[in-house]
Amino acid sequence: MNKYHHILNRILTEGRHQKNRKGSIIYLLNQSLELFPGDLLDIFEGHGIARRKLKTELSLFMSGERSVERYREAGINWWDYCGQTLVNSYPTYFEKLPPLIAKINREKRSSKNYVLFLGSTDAESNQAPCLSLVQFQIEDGSLVMTAYQRSSDANLGLPADLYHLYLMSRQIDLPLKSITLNLGNVHIYENNEERTRRLLTGEDGVRFDLNV
Repeated sequence: MNKYHHILNRILTEGRHQKNRKGSIIYLLNQSLELFPGDLLDIFEGHGIARRKLKTELSLFMSGERSVERYREAGINWWDYCGQTLVNSYPTYFEKLPPLIAKINREKRSSKNYVLFLGSTDAESNQAPCLSLVQFQIEDGSLVMTAYQRSSDANLGLPADLYHLYLMSRQIDLPLKSITLNLGNVHIYENNEERTRRLLTGEDGVRFDLNV
């Protein structure tokens, strides 16, 4: 059982139940995933991640693209419920990432913490970023990434965010040592519970519902 499957299993066996506006969830608070390159490979190879779409999505985010239509044209339809424009969402903050990456590659200072903040207080938003902070540090010539996620859909959002973090690391001219993701609230929607159990038994091709 890889580290991702382990946290899915813990949610199912130890999680508490709660109802919110999107439905009923099983959740855990304040969890942490420390992943090394081998762990990431296990997750990406063993889970149905839409790699090409997620790579395109990150590129659109980093270009500051806010038009939902542009995402739809690229085959990315999970933002359709937001309307025509992503307001104060991921593109607003990820467009700051290219100059930050360029700065890291230029300086490569082990004494400095490079940080990307996502989200601002009391700002209008139709989809506040669930990923709230990404920190880049250099230790012994290797890249150490740390991220905080306020809320994480363990079936769909968590693997996608891990892949986005991995893609960010690939743009930095240093070998990746680890990615640690701290999860304020990580949950499984109850309509995906049985399919999560099937995934953990080794069933291939399990697909999950998006709850918005």
